[in-house]
Amino acid sequence: MTTPATQPAQVIALSCGEPAGIGPEIAVAAWQELRATCPFVWLGDPRHLPEGTPVAQVSDPQEALTLSATQFPVLPIDFAGSAQKGLADPQNAAGVIAAIETAVALVQSGKASAVCTAPIHKKALIDGADFAYPGHTEFLAALAGVEHVVMMLASAELRVVPATIHIALRDVPDVLTPNLLRQVITLTDAGLRAQFGLTEPRIAITGLNPHAGEGGAMGQEELDWISDLIATMQGEGFTLTGPHPADTLFHAAARARYDAAIAMYHDQALIPIKTLAFDKGVNVTLGLPFIRTSPDHGTAFDIAGLGRANPSSLIEALLLAQSMAAAKTA
Repeated sequence: MTTPATQPAQVIALSCGEPAGIGPEIAVAAWQELRATCPFVWLGDPRHLPEGTPVAQVSDPQEALTLSATQFPVLPIDFAGSAQKGLADPQNAAGVIAAIETAVALVQSGKASAVCTAPIHKKALIDGADFAYPGHTEFLAALAGVEHVVMMLASAELRVVPATIHIALRDVPDVLTPNLLRQVITLTDAGLRAQFGLTEPRIAITGLNPHAGEGGAMGQEELDWISDLIATMQGEGFTLTGPHPADTLFHAAARARYDAAIAMYHDQALIPIKTLAFDKGVNVTLGLPFIRTSPDHGTAFDIAGLGRANPSSLIEALLLAQSMAAAKTA
């Protein structure tokens, strides 16, 4: 069940993530910045929030619409352990998982407009709850009942999707197949239409090899199948260009010619966006039947509780979730 198209619930469900990391403090910092302009409800244990946070416990996310101007709305979830900053407690694993599950249930029922997730610590979830998923994204896909999703990194300057993600560079040519790239292109196009409000998304696609193979002198994949796949999908109505040399695709003039870029491997995608928007990049999952965003960083145990955590990426993730929800229901 997806959020109804009429009268959307413009409240974001923010799952707490790992309570021993920076998640709780950046959530409060984001609320202080956004307050009533971007209402969200935090799902977690109020004991884990910074001391002095003006908590308002709620039972319905819609209460955040009136409360968040002056209070921090919390839909409480009981955790078994405390939260010693910088030291994950496996006893909290069940609570972290419950927060994610509750956020998804809220958006599926129409009580929230989007899910935003604070960073988790996978080892603590494995140790404490036998967590069976490689990460957040795969767990969300399982909760949604979908098989294929893609990761987009988004900022005001650039949207980029890596076709392959956390694998060794030597494995990329084997994992990157015509079927996989077609799937990534299709999901990216659909996501740009449904969640970003673009009626004819322009997608640029990098080559795998330096200089996009330079006519076969630096690799054959572009000649063997990448160019052919792009041409075939152009004939099917997709607005695609490429394969482009990756080293000339991310300067300002080039970025003006597309709405999103698809890169062939992790660093080819993440180096440009982290260079352009290191503190403001947002992780977006495309292919889910609901909106999901996340800050593009981890738990940062080394600075948790020291007052040094930068909430910029979470702020951008909440704002992007809000704008995507508006585009989706327009």
